[in-house]
Amino acid sequence: MTTRILPAVGDPDAARAVTTLIGQLPDAEPAGPVADSTQLLDTLARLAAHSLDELPEVVLVHERIGPVPALELIREVALRFPAVGVVLITADASPVLFSAAMDSGARGLVTLPLGYEELASRVQAAAQWSTGVRRHLGAAGPDAALTGPGGRVVTVSGAKGGVGTTVTAVHLALAARASGHTVALVDLDLQGGDIASYLDVQFRRSVADLAAINDISPRVLQDAVYVHETGLSLLLAPGEGERGEDVTDRAARQIVHALRTRHEVVVVDCGTHLDSAGAAAVETADVALLVTTPDVVAVRAAKRVVRMWDRLQIRKPEDSTVLVNRHQRATEIQPPLVQKITGTRMAGVAVPAAYKELAAVVDAGRLHDLDARSSVKQALWALAGELGLVKAAGAGTGGALVPAGTKDRGALGLRRRGGGGR
Repeated sequence: MTTRILPAVGDPDAARAVTTLIGQLPDAEPAGPVADSTQLLDTLARLAAHSLDELPEVVLVHERIGPVPALELIREVALRFPAVGVVLITADASPVLFSAAMDSGARGLVTLPLGYEELASRVQAAAQWSTGVRRHLGAAGPDAALTGPGGRVVTVSGAKGGVGTTVTAVHLALAARASGHTVALVDLDLQGGDIASYLDVQFRRSVADLAAINDISPRVLQDAVYVHETGLSLLLAPGEGERGEDVTDRAARQIVHALRTRHEVVVVDCGTHLDSAGAAAVETADVALLVTTPDVVAVRAAKRVVRMWDRLQIRKPEDSTVLVNRHQRATEIQPPLVQKITGTRMAGVAVPAAYKELAAVVDAGRLHDLDARSSVKQALWALAGELGLVKAAGAGTGGALVPAGTKDRGALGLRRRGGGGR
């Protein structure tokens, strides 16, 4: 049986050495190495979107992979792609590291410098384990044969404050829920998030209550989540902004993972301020949406955000999607120009400048009551369809894909923060 092996090695020299040695293993089918954690997760997610059988049996993670530390990356792969066997390549053969690697979900550890016998043994063991897991999943039926334990994650970030980030996030979640999906809406704008005000919610629990919990059980998650009248599961920002400091990047990853294992769609409002929690969410999301308005200040801010994500190896520009909000045909700044400036993908829709449509429902804290005839609602619900967040018309609840009068733009399957607009 052929064993597909995907090496994740940042250093080019080390990558060549690893690939050469893998090529000597019997029945091995090495893939081209990926250079960082983002590329690894993106590659696995892309393969997983096709089928379980497309995933490699073994992933080799080098200890100096970045920007996510190796053990955290192994944990993320083990959580999202449980049928993949991960082996850590490291110069540290201590019992402490071995134990930590196993706790993170690794199936083995190979020490540097690499030796053929040790590598062959670890790869074979990981591949056998992977094959057994896949056989078990297949026997459980098609619904169990999921490549990752959970749904689609979309982050919504703002180029600057006031561009409409929260309105966008809320309506993407509402559209997904109206089509029949189970949906979680997370307010990760930790200092200034106010989704609760938009949806008329008073609830003491928040994302900060989950920050110190290493194993988020269904009961613990249920206690922290507020189920809104629309059916959305809301995980709110802390009422005291300083508590947001408790939500680390690691906590954010665990929280998003816990939500995606229990919901088909998870929408995360990351705000406009880049902190470690928001960065972790953007990095691991299936879709990273950046909201801007068609003015010089906002577009420049969007360019800075995209470049910062790229410099910090959070996300590449071509893997980010920009939405133009408050669009007017008469303005000089149109979506093609925004795309040229930012180097990103552009959303297929632009949200029109229709402030009066929003005023009453925002002031009342009833954003979910926005009229279906609203051009803003129609554009945002069409965007939800474009991003693959809604079921086909007639599925699930039997309701329409988007509000009446909205064109079905289809699910493009895009691969992959914002107090703005609140």
